[in-house]
Amino acid sequence: MVHYSSHLDDAFGALSDATRRGVLLQLGEGDASISTLAERFRMTLTGMKKHVAVLERAGLVTTEKVGRVRVCRLGPHRLDAERAWLDGYRKLLDERFDALEEVVRELERKEDDRC
Repeated sequence: MVHYSSHLDDAFGALSDATRRGVLLQLGEGDASISTLAERFRMTLTGMKKHVAVLERAGLVTTEKVGRVRVCRLGPHRLDAERAWLDGYRKLLDERFDALEEVVRELERKEDDRC
């Protein structure tokens, strides 16, 4: 069995949720407190804390306690390894579709030769 980096799993898992992707887009516009994010996404503070924890574990978000408020900002992780994995997968698919296209062309040639 092939094992992939748990970091890839963490990042793809974090990005698999629409709310978490929205949080990243929101933080791209500027830092925000967890309570502000919870309000913007119309969810409980506890729910948003869970989303932020997933993003934090993936390195996509960092948090800092400032007084009584926990401020979130984009983290240091820039998804380079994930992009490389996706590029490799895209290349694999392109090669397979090219091979399939060649098979289809060969079958069409044989069909034309019959007629």
